[in-house]
Amino acid sequence: MNIYIVFFLSKNMNILKKIKRLVIPSSKIIDEWFSINGDATLREEYDLNKSSIIFDLGGYKGQWTSDMFSRYACKIYTFEPVKRFFLDIEKRFYRNDKIDCFNFGLSNVSEKKSIFLSGDASSLYGKGKKEIIKLQKFSEFIEDQKIKKIDLIKINIEGGEYELLDHIFQKNLQDKINNFQIQFHRNVKNFKEKREKIQKELIKTHKLTYNFPYVWENWERKTV
Repeated sequence: MNIYIVFFLSKNMNILKKIKRLVIPSSKIIDEWFSINGDATLREEYDLNKSSIIFDLGGYKGQWTSDMFSRYACKIYTFEPVKRFFLDIEKRFYRNDKIDCFNFGLSNVSEKKSIFLSGDASSLYGKGKKEIIKLQKFSEFIEDQKIKKIDLIKINIEGGEYELLDHIFQKNLQDKINNFQIQFHRNVKNFKEKREKIQKELIKTHKLTYNFPYVWENWERKTV
């Protein structure tokens, strides 16, 4: 579920009511999120600077990447596996040498898969028109890029978050990541149990700083 869609339609209350019946989070949670302007506050306000490193998983057309760069002017790695969205991002940032754009997603394995196309809700789990995309194993990518730490990783990958996060724990890479900003989805089997399992792993090393279930939540690394 993409919060921006609901926001865009919020001026039309009839459409908004219909959307709220269809989207995954409860309307109460969505209302709470908008009441604090969460997309422009919680999702962007971090203790970052020019030396920070951000990963944007599920870049779509690069708006969050753009907003974060305008705030912190830091290094950002943006990942978008759908070709036409990637080309939009690449064109948008081609003169910015602090934003690197990649036409693949990060996952637990390196492989090619079919993705079902549905705008910013395109997912490995769905129906309709498909496109073959590339995935790269997260642990291999950060090793190849010699990345020692990530200050903030945004994960909005339409159901792929469960396998990715399990992989991060299996490789014991969670300590390299200061903040996990995650949108969990309910389009996979046993999503509730999978989310709870991930949260139990995260709480060992991180603390929950905000939580709007199946909208956005953030986990910040505990200080030693």
